[in-house]
Amino acid sequence: MVLRVKKNRKYFGTRTWGWGNKKNNRGSGARGGVGRGGRKSKWTYTVKYDKERIHTPGFKPPRRIALSEISLDKVSSMVRAMKEEKPTLELRGYKVLSNGRLAKPAVVKATGFSAKAEEKIKQAGGEAVKLE
Repeated sequence: MVLRVKKNRKYFGTRTWGWGNKKNNRGSGARGGVGRGGRKSKWTYTVKYDKERIHTPGFKPPRRIALSEISLDKVSSMVRAMKEEKPTLELRGYKVLSNGRLAKPAVVKATGFSAKAEEKIKQAGGEAVKLE
């Protein structure tokens, strides 16, 4: 993230490089002091504790959890590998999507399901159980 853009070449011939009077921009007084108004001052604090001050995309609220996606085809191949008659498959942190079909009835426990995936699991004779 660019905190300060590089000065343009248009100020080369001038004495103060766009800072106004030659007294301006001397010492620490030009660097924002103790507040949050400076160029770089307190930036780490802002990023860590004051994210709501930064109105840019990319900062997610801490409670939002991104789930990994898994298709019904992959679930089906996992179920096929199990030797039980009606196996139980636990997928914590996954959302089951409806791409494909379930080969044999199974109890699928996952954090999330799409509506069609739930429907397809029930059609195959299995159960879709949501985990909290």
